[in-house]
Amino acid sequence: MLRLKRLLCSSPAKFHARNCIKEESKLFPVLPFQNPSQWSSRRFLDIYQIGSKEAIEKERARLKDEMNRGHFADMAEMKQHGGKIAMANKIIIPANAAAKFPMLDVNYSDCSNLKLPITSAGNDAKTPGLIVPKATLLCLSFRASSQPMIDSWSLPFLDTFGHSGDVQLYEISFIDSWLLSRNPIKKLLLKIMRKPKPGGTKDVLQRQIVYSFGDHYYFRKELRILNLLTGYMFLLDKMGRIRWQGFGSPKQEELLSLLSCTSLLLDQK
Repeated sequence: MLRLKRLLCSSPAKFHARNCIKEESKLFPVLPFQNPSQWSSRRFLDIYQIGSKEAIEKERARLKDEMNRGHFADMAEMKQHGGKIAMANKIIIPANAAAKFPMLDVNYSDCSNLKLPITSAGNDAKTPGLIVPKATLLCLSFRASSQPMIDSWSLPFLDTFGHSGDVQLYEISFIDSWLLSRNPIKKLLLKIMRKPKPGGTKDVLQRQIVYSFGDHYYFRKELRILNLLTGYMFLLDKMGRIRWQGFGSPKQEELLSLLSCTSLLLDQK
């Protein structure tokens, strides 16, 4: 009887709040092992405030996808094949079958920004000083451990096409952390990572190191990138289409296929 009286004396506001919390817990159960960098409280609040059923379902599907594919799965694959998740293309992908590389905002270490890829069909092509290359090699790294893999592709590429003004090379490091993507910390981080410009080289082609901050889930989804511990290489034509791709560390025949496909793009008018 006393318990019933206490329940009846509870204020409607408190009772309503309890119901809201209960319903919220049904929609978004607490997972003690989830990665905070992938599921931020800010994104949850944004979606919750919007109240869109479609947005909530989309985010729940994303969370389920991310939980099914975690760090331990990436580690297991690395032990199995050392980051070689697939072999590189042996021949160039035909233009009519090639997919477009998704647009990506990147930053140089001096905090200047750029949209990649630079294409003849894009708005960036109209920006003064930007040259549209016939071939662009994009090397994607999501973890520092993949840098040696990136070097094993980019250095031979530089040696071969160093004197070509129609080729560009970008090494892109992805920083998904919500905290590190905030402007004050982001600028400080870029300042720390600033490197001196290479001197003493007469090569036209330079290795351009850039950084991409923020949430890259849907970017990775579009490119079918699952393992974040390996490196990804994409060769693009002047229209921003993916004409060749490689993974992990290269074998000799894979390097030859990259160089051969790049030469084919340079020969095209």
